[in-house]
Amino acid sequence: MAVRVLCKDAPDRTVVLVANGYALTMRHHQSSEEVSGNVQVLSIPKCIVEFTTADSIPLDEYRTLGTGLGTLGLIALAAGEVFICIVNQATNVASVRPGETVQRIDSVDFYCLNRSDYDLVQDPESDMYNSPSGRGYQGYESPAENPSLALKKLLSDGSFYYSSDFNLTERIQDRIDDPVAYNVESLDEDFLWNSFMIKPLLQLRSGLSLNDRQNLDSSQLLISVIRGFAQSLTIPASSPLFPHIESNMPSSLTVISRLSSRRAGTRFNARGIDDDGNVANFVETETILWIPPAMCFSYTQIRGSVPIFWEQEAGYLPGQQKIAIGRSAGATQPAFDKHFEALAEKYGAVHAINLLAKAKSGEAELSQRYMYHVRGSPLRQNRDIKSNSDHDILKLTEYDFHAETKTTGYEAARSIQDVIADSVEGFAYFLSEAPQGNEKDLSTAELRLLRQKNIVLQQEGVFRTNCLDCLDRTNLVQTMISSMAIDMFFAQWNGHPSPDFWMKHSTLWADSGDMLSRIYAGTGALKSSFTRHGAMSVAGSFADIRKSATRLFVNNFTDPAKQITIDTLLGLSTNQESVYLFDPVKDAVNAELTRRVNEFTSSEKIYIWVGTFNINGRREGATEGLGPWLHGSLNQLPEDPTIVAVGFQEIVELSPQQIMSTDPSTRKIWEHAVISSLNARTTKRRTTEYVLLRSGQLVGAALLLFVKKDVINKIKNVEGSLKKTGLSGMGGNKGAVAIRLDYSNTSICFITAHLAAGFSNYEERNRDYHTIARGLRFQRNRPIVGHDATIWFGDFNYRIGLGNERVRPLIESGDIDALYQHDQLNLQMVAGLAFQYYMEGPVTFPPTYRYDNGTDEYDTSEKQRIPAWCDRILWRGRILRQLAYKTAPLKFSDHRPVYATFECEISTVDEKRKEEISSRLYEKLKQQPATTTSTLLSDGEEDENEPMYPINPGLPPPSSEKRKWWLDHGLPARSTITPPLGAVSNVRRSANPFSFSRGSDWINVGRDDALSEMSEQDLRESKKTSPTSKEPFRSVGEVLSGPESLATDTHQTSKVAVSSKTVKSVKIPPPVPRKPAKLRRHSSGGTDRKTVSSNGVSSGYEMVNPSTIHPINDFQEQAYIGGAGGATTSSVSQATKSLPMNELMDSDAGTRVPSWEPIQPKK
Repeated sequence: MAVRVLCKDAPDRTVVLVANGYALTMRHHQSSEEVSGNVQVLSIPKCIVEFTTADSIPLDEYRTLGTGLGTLGLIALAAGEVFICIVNQATNVASVRPGETVQRIDSVDFYCLNRSDYDLVQDPESDMYNSPSGRGYQGYESPAENPSLALKKLLSDGSFYYSSDFNLTERIQDRIDDPVAYNVESLDEDFLWNSFMIKPLLQLRSGLSLNDRQNLDSSQLLISVIRGFAQSLTIPASSPLFPHIESNMPSSLTVISRLSSRRAGTRFNARGIDDDGNVANFVETETILWIPPAMCFSYTQIRGSVPIFWEQEAGYLPGQQKIAIGRSAGATQPAFDKHFEALAEKYGAVHAINLLAKAKSGEAELSQRYMYHVRGSPLRQNRDIKSNSDHDILKLTEYDFHAETKTTGYEAARSIQDVIADSVEGFAYFLSEAPQGNEKDLSTAELRLLRQKNIVLQQEGVFRTNCLDCLDRTNLVQTMISSMAIDMFFAQWNGHPSPDFWMKHSTLWADSGDMLSRIYAGTGALKSSFTRHGAMSVAGSFADIRKSATRLFVNNFTDPAKQITIDTLLGLSTNQESVYLFDPVKDAVNAELTRRVNEFTSSEKIYIWVGTFNINGRREGATEGLGPWLHGSLNQLPEDPTIVAVGFQEIVELSPQQIMSTDPSTRKIWEHAVISSLNARTTKRRTTEYVLLRSGQLVGAALLLFVKKDVINKIKNVEGSLKKTGLSGMGGNKGAVAIRLDYSNTSICFITAHLAAGFSNYEERNRDYHTIARGLRFQRNRPIVGHDATIWFGDFNYRIGLGNERVRPLIESGDIDALYQHDQLNLQMVAGLAFQYYMEGPVTFPPTYRYDNGTDEYDTSEKQRIPAWCDRILWRGRILRQLAYKTAPLKFSDHRPVYATFECEISTVDEKRKEEISSRLYEKLKQQPATTTSTLLSDGEEDENEPMYPINPGLPPPSSEKRKWWLDHGLPARSTITPPLGAVSNVRRSANPFSFSRGSDWINVGRDDALSEMSEQDLRESKKTSPTSKEPFRSVGEVLSGPESLATDTHQTSKVAVSSKTVKSVKIPPPVPRKPAKLRRHSSGGTDRKTVSSNGVSSGYEMVNPSTIHPINDFQEQAYIGGAGGATTSSVSQATKSLPMNELMDSDAGTRVPSWEPIQPKK
């Protein structure tokens, strides 16, 4: 059905879609920042969308932009520009059953809702000489490039399909219970590729009345698309498949392949599994045979990447791309089980066929891990892979495709049919007979019952086939399995397929394989010659060579940009926002959810241990006990750390041969050493063991991340990345390894780095830091900044800017403060040249570099290197609180290992509970008048309830005009004091509340003047409440310094008697935080302690009992609420003893200090 796309630009740009007598009107809603011209402020893109009848709109005021077949939805692109996507060309490619057609999208257009100058922008691939170009409709200069061109090219590549007749996202067997032919509410989002774009319009639909929803559906304005392949071929009636069935109608053979959108991407950008159990290149392929008048056969198979965490980098030599497994077996099993449990719930029993080669080391390692996880799956009763039980829901068949076909060619692959024959017969297939009669005369319940009665068989299991890419080998084997199922169907129902039928079957499967291969790898499938003709020709062999060469180019040069476009289409790009429909009720609900965040958000405290160690290539150190380092300060924690992050540097010698490549064998030795030490302690304490979550390595730098086994289900989106900085970014001798993760709803990033060496190369080290901070990217271009917590640790190589003749005596005397004054890292951080916004705990241990191996002596060689704090741990994030920062006495390297412990607050959002509250609020507010909803929340309430967070744990939160952190019990910041009867404020009094002037707070005015404006009732009330005692006026300074202020008083604030009425004075302002001039500690010393090693030198600091630190509310109450006579000098002094320990930077002295102290009132 044709859809007209209309537009008008004044007074506001509006786009209208008109079809079948109905109209969908859309216009962009400008935010207050956009209206004021502040384009720098990012806001959620909002649109106003209305569904009405076409005759209610003055269409003569609109101009035509184009025509189309429907819309895929709305999407916001660069600079907040909102586009609507229109399908303008499509081809009918399949007819599944009578009345069920499938269209392939050939072309789409994007129209901008908030700019008109894109209307005449040309596609770069169109004819620029014979097409109109130049200025847009309103005379604006056309932009250089339309931001929607990449999406337009992707959606027009011929791999997207839709149907207006039935639900294309589900197989026939799952559509039997649908009460109507097409129900937009039953779409399977796993295979819906425009879910992100169409979501706003589906929200609009859900808010319409039942009649309007039916009208919107009948207008067919909304299109739901899948990606993959769909095609039908006709079997002429002259070649009947079942001679005993009389029919003059032709049969049809259809193949539909649905590519999942859950872990979508290109070949080397999407591999393995994710934490939700979704695998890359997951495809559901359905073979459908329609035989008139009423018989329908269907058989479904699936394919998908090996379901473990693994990656592979694109290389320039075919077959030389190295495979890297990202997680340990213990950390992989939960995601593996999720994947197969979801398959078993949807398809029934699962028979997995693994076609990987045993002769290739990478594929052999994947196969071994695959078998290991199958043995551990709860879907298996028998742990022996080779002896599959009939009661096992999950079976695995190992079939080395390359080994089987190496000598006799691909024809030998047919031997797999003998291996899987039992499962083919046991799984059966779907078969139904279409109901006879007029279905329109039946009710929904009657139609569903009638369809169910006509089901003859149902498929009760599925084959899951994989190779490395799930393309070439997989497609050939799946074609054979489909042939086996159809053969079984014909044999059981006395059918006689002709050779022409089998040729069409092979053609459809070959075309499907080519399309899936173009989507994932950039070229058609290899071995397609055998799939089409049953034999491999010479021409087919040369075609495979050409395809392999093309894949190398595509995978290395075009796939990264294509991956970004796919992520944009699916709404997965970093900081990408969905288009938000303007809805005042929804806005009020969102504001209320912000205020009630505690109702659906919970928090928990976990502990993190972080350590760094430059082992100087001493591989033998792995056999020594690492307990003094790995178990450091753990006994001071209430429980074992949930996360352990270990950073190593120089695990291999940095020779010229090593710096250009990475050898993982040494890293695995240290992985085993660390996990053995950690679990030896957990075994002794009978606590949960640790598992290796992920590791990464860049030549000599390695990062190992361990977590408790019982929290694996809370961790998602674990990603790793590397950044080289050596040899101008070409060498891996220097650089960083990073791992990020989401723990519930909290994001944490760990980075271990090895920066440039050399005493005077601090500027190069600064450049290395900025190169890593700006250039290191995780998946979907996610940067380091933006995480809730970030911890940097490693060998930063910053030195002490003094000579040996001064450094070594200061170390011997224990004057760490004097050394720290000249620490290069400290000075660069103070100057803002490196590690901006990061913090470091108090450095109370001696320099960690350079020692003579095996001794406590600093370098005694000819070079006599100056000792320095090369090994450091820095952090940022308000959810972190450092508890310890120490060194450990391991002596086999020329460095000393350093470690730190942290307390981390994790937030968890109960999405189900949040949705329940949101729905309840929406229904409640929707019933209220519009004026009530729009004024539900005032600006004052919104500001007052806005959460305020301290810049650092232990410090008070920031203040605002309406809230001061030192005011108790939620008192407003603005004064609520009223003048006493007959008095006004003394404007001549000094503005300084700590001054000792004789001026009073209030002065009397004439009684007649004061009473002239008061009513008799007010006078009577004032006489009743006025006490008889009188006291002279006193200033605030007198109150602080006079003896009256020290007298016993049961009131919480000081009092000033004015005339015959006692009134409360203004509260004393809080002490102003200031930074001490040099590194020192509070006199109380109750929250931390120095630890001393066996040689009498401090090895760091640690919190004695983290739980005893007073929170800021306790501090407020002690300092400004309790006490006699209000906030006196002595009470303020006593309050400082309960201040929490923290560290700040002294910009004057150029040091980082462990605490802050208040300024006392001067006398």
